[in-house]
Formats: sequence, C-alpha cells, structure tokens
Amino acid sequence: MENENQGPASGVAAHLTIRDGRGTEAVKFYEQAFGAKEHMHHMADDGKRLMHSHLSINGGSLMLNDDFPEYRDGGDVRPPAGITLHLQVPDADAAWQRAVDAGAKVVFPLEDQFWGDRYGQVEDPFGFTWSIGGPKKE
Repeated sequence: MENENQGPASGVAAHLTIRDGRGTEAVKFYEQAFGAKEHMHHMADDGKRLMHSHLSINGGSLMLNDDFPEYRDGGDVRPPAGITLHLQVPDADAAWQRAVDAGAKVVFPLEDQFWGDRYGQVEDPFGFTWSIGGPKKE
C-alpha cells in the first residue's frame, strides 16, 4: 500500500542520485520515457537542486534527488555498476519505443528471449540502465 504523501508503506524502492543538478530534468524524462507519475517534489533551500522526488512507475516506487556532495566526501557520485532497474510491462515494444523516443540509448536490443519474454536494456541520459520486458507477441 502506498501513501501518496509519504511514499511506499513497505517494500524496497530504488532511490537514485542524479549528477550535475539534473534531478528535475530526470523527473521529466521518467515521465516521458516510462509514464512516471510524480507524487512529491521538494526543492532544496538553494532553490536550484532537487532535494526529493517520489515517483511511481508501473505500480512501483522510485525516489530521486540531485547530488549534494557537501553532505558526503565530495567525490563524484556515479551510477553503480551491476544495477539494472526492470520494468515488466504488457507491451514491451510500446514501452521500448516510448523510452527510445524520449532519448534512452539502446544497450541490449529488444528481442524475443528463451525464457518467454521480449526483453532489452536501455540507458537513460543520467547513466542508469533500465531493462524492459513483456510477453512475446503471438
């Protein structure tokens, strides 16, 4: 169960840190590419950086914020290697085309896979990998 004002009531939600002050841009990209709905948007006191956004995509929660190097060691924050955000959808082709049209870069082409899904991977403009899967078309 989700409380629109406070985020997920339980479970695991991805929380992305966006580099270069592009958090609000990321929200707009996820809305366009993945049909995200934003439930909460808080700017930092500087009025320039996104402190927190809570989105829902395909029934799941995604949280994100701009990078705040002053609150950690000051080094560059990078998307972690080996992390893929997965979207399981009824129509992988439509979801795929929407993401690519929005500016996602193809990493692994969308194709029929041996396990029964159409599946592929894209990279968003912020360096995060997303996989998209859905049933094969008959």
